[in-house]
Amino acid sequence: MLQSVAMKVDAVLPIVWRISLSRPPAEVFALLDTDAGRERFWAERSRTLDERRFELTFGFGPVGVVEVLERRAPERLRILYFGADCDLRLEPDGEGTILTVVCDCRDPAEWADFHAGWVSWLLVLKGVAEYGVDLRDGRPGRGWNNRFVDQ
Repeated sequence: MLQSVAMKVDAVLPIVWRISLSRPPAEVFALLDTDAGRERFWAERSRTLDERRFELTFGFGPVGVVEVLERRAPERLRILYFGADCDLRLEPDGEGTILTVVCDCRDPAEWADFHAGWVSWLLVLKGVAEYGVDLRDGRPGRGWNNRFVDQ
């Protein structure tokens, strides 16, 4: 019994999502890899700590330090995000960019939030990249922890 529990905790629970964007990879990468870009769709505040870390402050409470595991502009940004190894891959498709998120979640209790969270994140990114519109609500009490997807 203990061995099966240990295997579950060590198992990787992959999450894979893709989205089409009409912007070139360099523009999308700038949204992902700069404080100004991240503040447009990802977090209320972003602060670069050093070459390998940035801090995200969310309006609904949490603050997270994100570790950059690999940066290869404009095609790849691999990060450690709230304990999950997440690979953001950008590829030109002739009309813009295909962004693929591959996130290896190791905590079964957090998998559902990560799985749904990346969909929300990608759609907010699309609103900014495609239309210059921030789809987040931002009002107090309307965050992810209260089950609002438009955090």
